[in-house]
Amino acid sequence: MKNTKKLFLITGANGGLGLAFAEAALQAGHHVIGTARREDDRTAFESQHRTKAKAVILDVSCFDTIEPVVRRIEKEWGAIDVLVNNAGYGHEGILEESPLLELIRQFEVNVFGAVAMIKAVLPGMRQRHRGHIVNITSMAGYMGLPGIAYYSGSKFALEGISDALSREVMGLGIKVTAVAPGSFRTERAGRSMVRSGRLIADYDAVFDSVRKHRQEYSGRQADDPAKAAQALLRIVDAPNPPAHLLLGNDARRLVEGQLSELGKEIKAWESITRSTDFG
Repeated sequence: MKNTKKLFLITGANGGLGLAFAEAALQAGHHVIGTARREDDRTAFESQHRTKAKAVILDVSCFDTIEPVVRRIEKEWGAIDVLVNNAGYGHEGILEESPLLELIRQFEVNVFGAVAMIKAVLPGMRQRHRGHIVNITSMAGYMGLPGIAYYSGSKFALEGISDALSREVMGLGIKVTAVAPGSFRTERAGRSMVRSGRLIADYDAVFDSVRKHRQEYSGRQADDPAKAAQALLRIVDAPNPPAHLLLGNDARRLVEGQLSELGKEIKAWESITRSTDFG
């Protein structure tokens, strides 16, 4: 019901979009449990809102620790109404040049950690026949861009998981929304970006300008995290929230362009597509 006070569990709530989400939810009168990986981030978060906010130490890539933390939150604070899977980071690098271990680490945080969080909150939501899971993906989860193949792959995966999950739980009173932000003014392109080294000159033409633009653009992105937070509250209040939502005009333009190109390609190769049936 609109304006009903809820308990939010927000991962990665100590900075960027996660902090904006937490602050907006608190200002709207909700209670917020935020996760942080470091003690100084935990105490800083709690000190801002002593009565309605709590922070817990949690690294979402440490899967075995997630369920005990969620059970403790439920015991001490009550039912989790909204899970916001926000924790994540970006990896930048040409695929051939980037170590495979970086791909594994990218998926551990951005995908496996998010799924582990979902699995921890779902039993309670299913028993209560209510709850909302919001997975923060990216416009890069709709279109792969040069130099962020690992990041795009993780966000494509989370988009697909969200879509399947929404269909699995739609009859159980649980809502699922994948939110794909564009370029918001956060640390994601700065200190939260892991960058692989450059080795192969053949890729200079396609990648050097991309990396330079991304570094220069950091801190000057067009999209406002505070407005993203207000959009999140509107989604959570909506009786029929979307399964997928783009945030930002840059995300809209990129995805609409990608869908248009995909439609043209499907049409151009339709005869081969239709040639594989029996008969």
